[in-house]
Amino acid sequence: MDIEQRIDTDLKSAMLAGDKDKAETLRGLKSALHNAAIAQSAQETGLSDDQTQKILASEAKKRTEAAELYQKAGELDRADKELAEKAAIEVYLPAQMSDEELSRLIDKHISALNASAMADMGKVIGAVKAEAGAAADGATVARLVKEKLQ
Repeated sequence: MDIEQRIDTDLKSAMLAGDKDKAETLRGLKSALHNAAIAQSAQETGLSDDQTQKILASEAKKRTEAAELYQKAGELDRADKELAEKAAIEVYLPAQMSDEELSRLIDKHISALNASAMADMGKVIGAVKAEAGAAADGATVARLVKEKLQ
Protein backbone atom coordinates (compact mmCIF):
# COMPACT_ATOMS: atom_id res chain seq x y z
CA MET A 1 0.00 0.00 0.00
CA ASP A 2 1.48 3.34 -1.00
CA ILE A 3 1.51 6.42 1.19
CA GLU A 4 -1.52 8.08 -0.39
CA GLN A 5 -3.60 4.93 0.10
CA ARG A 6 -2.53 4.79 3.76
CA ILE A 7 -3.60 8.41 4.20
CA ASP A 8 -7.00 7.62 2.62
CA THR A 9 -7.48 4.62 4.90
CA ASP A 10 -6.41 6.56 7.98
CA LEU A 11 -8.70 9.46 7.03
CA LYS A 12 -11.68 7.11 6.85
CA SER A 13 -10.74 5.60 10.22
CA ALA A 14 -10.36 9.05 11.81
CA MET A 15 -13.73 10.14 10.48
CA LEU A 16 -15.43 6.98 11.76
CA ALA A 17 -13.76 7.42 15.14
CA GLY A 18 -14.85 11.05 15.33
CA ASP A 19 -11.25 12.32 15.54
CA LYS A 20 -11.86 15.72 13.94
CA ASP A 21 -8.32 17.04 14.40
CA LYS A 22 -6.67 14.07 12.73
CA ALA A 23 -9.25 14.05 9.94
CA GLU A 24 -8.65 17.75 9.30
CA THR A 25 -4.89 17.19 9.16
CA LEU A 26 -5.22 14.26 6.76
CA ARG A 27 -7.60 16.22 4.51
CA GLY A 28 -4.98 18.97 4.38
CA LEU A 29 -2.35 16.42 3.38
CA LYS A 30 -4.59 15.01 0.65
CA SER A 31 -5.12 18.54 -0.62
CA ALA A 32 -1.38 19.29 -0.65
CA LEU A 33 -0.68 16.03 -2.51
CA HIS A 34 -3.48 16.71 -4.99
CA ASN A 35 -2.17 20.23 -5.66
CA ALA A 36 1.35 18.88 -6.15
CA ALA A 37 0.08 16.25 -8.59
CA ILE A 38 -1.67 18.98 -10.59
CA ALA A 39 1.45 21.16 -10.55
CA GLN A 40 3.54 18.24 -11.82
CA SER A 41 0.91 17.12 -14.37
CA ALA A 42 0.66 13.79 -12.58
CA GLN A 43 -3.10 13.63 -11.97
CA GLU A 44 -3.44 10.39 -13.97
CA THR A 45 -0.27 8.61 -12.85
CA GLY A 46 -0.11 9.98 -9.32
CA LEU A 47 2.97 10.95 -7.37
CA SER A 48 5.77 8.54 -6.59
CA ASP A 49 6.43 7.67 -2.96
CA ASP A 50 9.60 9.79 -3.09
CA GLN A 51 7.66 12.82 -4.34
CA THR A 52 4.98 12.19 -1.73
CA GLN A 53 7.59 11.97 1.05
CA LYS A 54 9.13 15.28 -0.02
CA ILE A 55 5.74 16.97 0.13
CA LEU A 56 4.95 15.44 3.51
CA ALA A 57 8.36 16.49 4.85
CA SER A 58 7.64 20.02 3.65
CA GLU A 59 4.23 19.98 5.35
CA ALA A 60 5.82 18.75 8.61
CA LYS A 61 8.42 21.52 8.40
CA LYS A 62 5.67 24.11 7.95
CA ARG A 63 4.01 22.85 11.13
CA THR A 64 7.29 23.08 13.05
CA GLU A 65 7.91 26.65 11.90
CA ALA A 66 4.34 27.67 12.72
CA ALA A 67 4.61 26.09 16.18
CA GLU A 68 7.80 28.04 16.87
CA LEU A 69 6.13 31.30 15.86
CA TYR A 70 3.10 30.55 18.04
CA GLN A 71 5.35 29.72 21.00
CA LYS A 72 7.21 33.02 20.61
CA ALA A 73 3.86 34.82 20.53
CA GLY A 74 2.67 33.01 23.67
CA GLU A 75 -0.07 31.11 21.80
CA LEU A 76 0.72 27.74 23.36
CA ASP A 77 -2.60 26.10 22.44
CA ARG A 78 -2.07 26.86 18.77
CA ALA A 79 1.56 25.73 18.98
CA ASP A 80 0.44 22.41 20.50
CA LYS A 81 -2.09 21.97 17.69
CA GLU A 82 0.64 22.51 15.07
CA LEU A 83 2.93 20.01 16.82
CA ALA A 84 0.10 17.45 16.97
CA GLU A 85 -0.43 17.89 13.22
CA LYS A 86 3.31 17.45 12.66
CA ALA A 87 3.23 14.19 14.66
CA ALA A 88 0.31 12.96 12.53
CA ILE A 89 2.27 13.74 9.36
CA GLU A 90 5.51 12.12 10.56
CA VAL A 91 3.75 8.75 10.75
CA TYR A 92 4.03 8.62 6.95
CA LEU A 93 7.69 9.66 6.79
CA PRO A 94 10.75 7.46 7.27
CA ALA A 95 12.42 7.70 10.66
CA GLN A 96 14.77 10.66 10.90
CA MET A 97 18.49 9.93 11.06
CA SER A 98 20.19 10.79 14.34
CA ASP A 99 22.82 13.52 14.46
CA GLU A 100 25.48 10.83 14.90
CA GLU A 101 24.35 8.97 11.77
CA LEU A 102 24.20 12.22 9.83
CA SER A 103 27.64 13.18 11.09
CA ARG A 104 29.12 9.92 9.78
CA LEU A 105 27.38 10.39 6.43
CA ILE A 106 28.63 13.98 6.19
CA ASP A 107 32.19 12.89 7.01
CA LYS A 108 31.97 10.28 4.26
CA HIS A 109 30.88 12.86 1.68
CA ILE A 110 33.37 15.49 2.83
CA SER A 111 36.23 13.05 2.26
CA ALA A 112 34.75 11.72 -1.01
CA LEU A 113 34.40 15.26 -2.40
CA ASN A 114 37.69 16.49 -0.87
CA ALA A 115 35.70 19.35 0.65
CA SER A 116 37.71 21.61 2.89
CA ALA A 117 36.16 25.07 2.71
CA MET A 118 32.79 26.73 3.14
CA ALA A 119 32.66 27.08 -0.66
CA ASP A 120 32.16 23.29 -0.81
CA MET A 121 29.18 23.37 1.56
CA GLY A 122 26.53 23.17 -1.19
CA LYS A 123 28.13 20.14 -2.84
CA VAL A 124 28.34 18.28 0.46
CA ILE A 125 24.76 19.11 1.46
CA GLY A 126 23.50 18.02 -1.97
CA ALA A 127 25.32 14.70 -1.76
CA VAL A 128 24.13 14.01 1.79
CA LYS A 129 20.50 14.89 0.94
CA ALA A 130 20.64 12.70 -2.18
CA GLU A 131 21.73 9.71 -0.12
CA ALA A 132 19.64 10.31 2.99
CA GLY A 133 16.48 11.55 1.27
CA ALA A 134 13.55 12.33 3.56
CA ALA A 135 15.33 10.66 6.50
CA ALA A 136 17.43 13.80 6.99
CA ASP A 137 16.19 17.29 7.81
CA GLY A 138 17.79 19.85 5.50
CA ALA A 139 18.36 22.42 8.25
CA THR A 140 20.12 19.85 10.44
CA VAL A 141 22.30 18.70 7.53
CA ALA A 142 23.25 22.31 6.74
CA ARG A 143 24.09 23.05 10.39
CA LEU A 144 26.28 19.96 10.74
CA VAL A 145 28.08 20.50 7.42
CA LYS A 146 28.76 24.13 8.36
CA GLU A 147 30.20 23.07 11.73
CA LYS A 148 32.50 20.55 10.06
CA LEU A 149 33.75 22.87 7.30
CA GLN A 150 34.49 25.86 9.53
